[in-house]
Amino acid sequence: MDTFVLPPETHIGQVELKIAALDRALEFYAGVLGFQVSERNRDEAALSPHGSDMPLIHLQAIPDAKRKPPRTTGLYHAAIRLPDRPALGAMLRRLLEQRYPLQGAADHLVSEAIYLADPDGNGLELYTDRPREKWPQLNGQISMATDPLDAQGLLRDASPTWDGIHPATDIGHMHLQVSDLAQAEEFYCDLLGFEVTQRSYPGALFISAGGYHHHIGLNVWSGLGAPPPPQQAVGLGYFQVAIPDKTARQVVIERVSAVGIDTLAGTNGTLLIRDPDGNQISL
Repeated sequence: MDTFVLPPETHIGQVELKIAALDRALEFYAGVLGFQVSERNRDEAALSPHGSDMPLIHLQAIPDAKRKPPRTTGLYHAAIRLPDRPALGAMLRRLLEQRYPLQGAADHLVSEAIYLADPDGNGLELYTDRPREKWPQLNGQISMATDPLDAQGLLRDASPTWDGIHPATDIGHMHLQVSDLAQAEEFYCDLLGFEVTQRSYPGALFISAGGYHHHIGLNVWSGLGAPPPPQQAVGLGYFQVAIPDKTARQVVIERVSAVGIDTLAGTNGTLLIRDPDGNQISL
């Protein structure tokens, strides 16, 4: 198959998370993180940072939901990107004030990040990017690390007031657990057109469009050959790869069809496909 590269404007759009109890999840996403509920019914809700009808997160309560078993593929974390350091600092202060448990924090050289999980155990990263011109390079790759976060500095730079999550917040990237990195690279890079930005981190691969540090992280930290989670497990419903160029989107659809990958009709003219580990992607 011919080489294809996604246009640089490609980004991660909406993400759907499967949960067990909608009210409990909304207490966290709206009550703690400060998202606005733009739409809701008995089993699902749409969340936006600015109250519009273009939600970032779709919550889907599933019957008889179970926790995602350890050492399975699927969601590692969905990464919610705040636009600047004061916004991330305000979020950190908010989480501390609410006494919400954190799982970690890190300076990744390209970004600063806080890690936590929602009430169902779905992993989340809250982060902000450093300016692109300050991203370090090493051996032709974007250099990333897991260094200690300057939490006190972040709190000093925090916005003075809390009015909910910043309206310019978006989904910066997705991080997935997969069963085989070579197989995942073949699907996401050789087929869909992402490019590798970092392959030297142990057990992980980072890929992007347009030179971003990563739109998708892939890891085998659950073990090579790890199985998918049960259908009724909480976790990832789907994530959207938004390709603004219609011609490029059609090329991706044709490439997917050419190798026999099934497509399903999604909402608003989207198509749904699955990667080799069953993670569902909306195009």
